[in-house]
Amino acid sequence: MTGPAADGSDVLVTVPTYNERESLPRLVTRLHATLPGLRILVVDDGSPDGTGALADAIADADPRVRVHHHAPRAGLGAAYVDAFSLILDGCCDGFARGVGWIVQMDADGSHAPEELPRLLAAAADADVVLGSRYVPGGATAGWAWHRRLLSRAGNVYSRRALRLRLHDVTGGYRCFRRAALAELGMATVASEGYCFQVDVAFRVDRAGLRAREVPITFVEREHGLSKMSGAVVREALWRITSWAVRDRVRRHRARPARS
Repeated sequence: MTGPAADGSDVLVTVPTYNERESLPRLVTRLHATLPGLRILVVDDGSPDGTGALADAIADADPRVRVHHHAPRAGLGAAYVDAFSLILDGCCDGFARGVGWIVQMDADGSHAPEELPRLLAAAADADVVLGSRYVPGGATAGWAWHRRLLSRAGNVYSRRALRLRLHDVTGGYRCFRRAALAELGMATVASEGYCFQVDVAFRVDRAGLRAREVPITFVEREHGLSKMSGAVVREALWRITSWAVRDRVRRHRARPARS
């Protein structure tokens, strides 16, 4: 198996944005300083702070950047589903032509572009690579204790409820081999927020895809506000529990009958 090109010319990074005007330009600059050949698809969720217009201006000046204006405030999960569908269909007048790897990452600077080459190196013999805070070498920086506790607890509950072998199933820094992404049935994903990340990890596990985890340091955002809310937590708890129940029922029904 071969890996991505050294300059990232066969890699496309998709970045969902909502009120990321202050952080987006620096993210684009850092990504291209790290891998000058990679392409960036910004998916803006109707940001009231003008992020979409700023992204358009960046794209006008740089052919390596394109912008998709998503339905206003439709949410993170819907933005990724829309973006992945566009990429797999060869979006934007062939902008995704020749892309073999699709990366997802946050726009707020929490995911360091400088760590992307390590994820891509691991992708040479994997279908999916997850940037992980919860494997040896992984870390978080700048979080208050209650945010750290919430993340750990949510991750442990998700892993155990769904019987997942991955260590960080709520993280959003990931790299997919294009053919593997097409196997996941993303069009049927309806979950949002952190629940979207768990949904995809669950699909990766059940599809039997080759997954690797690479340690990363997640850094608290420098600008703007976190999208975490009580509604996001409640949705995740309800959906993950319902998936776990359905998965156990399916496994029980699949067991051979005793003679």
